[in-house]
Amino acid sequence: MSEFSDFSNALADVVEMAGAGVVRVEARRRIPASGIIWSTDGVIVSAHHVIRRDEGIQVGLPGGESMPATLVGRDPTTDIAVLKVDAADLTATTWADDSQLRVGQLVLALGRPGATVQASMGIVRAVGGAWRTPGGGKVARFIQADLVMYPGFSGGPLVSANGSIAGLNTSALWRGAHVAMPKTTVEQVVADLLAHGRVRKGYLGIGIQTVKLSNQLASVLDQETGVLINSVEANSPAEESGLLVGDILVALGDQPVRHPDDLAAVLHGERAGQTIPAKIVRAGAVQEISVTIGERA
Repeated sequence: MSEFSDFSNALADVVEMAGAGVVRVEARRRIPASGIIWSTDGVIVSAHHVIRRDEGIQVGLPGGESMPATLVGRDPTTDIAVLKVDAADLTATTWADDSQLRVGQLVLALGRPGATVQASMGIVRAVGGAWRTPGGGKVARFIQADLVMYPGFSGGPLVSANGSIAGLNTSALWRGAHVAMPKTTVEQVVADLLAHGRVRKGYLGIGIQTVKLSNQLASVLDQETGVLINSVEANSPAEESGLLVGDILVALGDQPVRHPDDLAAVLHGERAGQTIPAKIVRAGAVQEISVTIGERA
C-alpha cells in the first residue's frame, strides 16, 4: 500500500506545483475557462475560443485575488490568445521539451474554472509531427491525450509527470476531441501577438484548387500535382505580380506547391513584403516570375 500512497502523493505534488501557474479566465457568460501564466510580469496564455469579449475580462490568480486583464491579441487558427494583467512576481510555468513526449506516458490536464485548481489524469494517446489546423494555423507537433477534459479546462495546461507543461489544451481545433498546443507553437504565437497584436500572415489574393499535371510536366518537375489559379483578386499582390487565372502554381521560392496546404505553409508572416520567384505552368510551358508577397490585414 505504501507504493500506491507514494504514487498518489506524488501526483498531488505535481498538481500543486503546476497549479501555481494556472489561472481562471472570465471572458464568457458561462463557465469560466483556464489560462497559463507565461511570464512573471503578467502575461497569460489561454485559448482563443474561450475569450468571447475584448473588454471586461477578469483573471483569477492562484492566490485567490481577481484582476482585470487586457486582451493583447489572439490567433483563431491555432486557438491561442494572450492576456496581460498588471501584476509582478507571478509564478511562471516551466514548459517541457515536447519532442520527448511518448505515447503511453502519464499526463494530467489542469484547469481552474473555479477558485481552486482541478485535475484529470490520463495517458498520451498520440504524438505526431507538424500539422495544419482547419483554419490554416501551423502547429509544430500533434499531441493528444486520453483523459477527461472537464468544462472550463480549455486554455489550461497538459502536464507531464515531472510537473512541466507539455502543451496548452484546447477543444476547438479537432471536432469531438481535444489537442494540446506544444511549446514551440505557443512560443511563436505569443511572440507575434506581443510584438504585433496579431499573427502576421502573407497572402497573394488567389483562389486555387489542386490539379493533376501531365505526365511530361510531372516528370520534368518531379511532382504530380500543382494548384490551379481559378480567381485573382483585383489590386492584389497576385494581380500586381502578373499571375493569371489559368496559371498552375508549382513552386514558390524554393518550396514545391502540390496542394493548397503547401502554399499556406509558404505564406507565413516572415514572407510578407518579400519578392520571391514563383514557378508556374502557363499555356503548357514552365515559366518563372517574381511575386511580391502581401500581408493579410
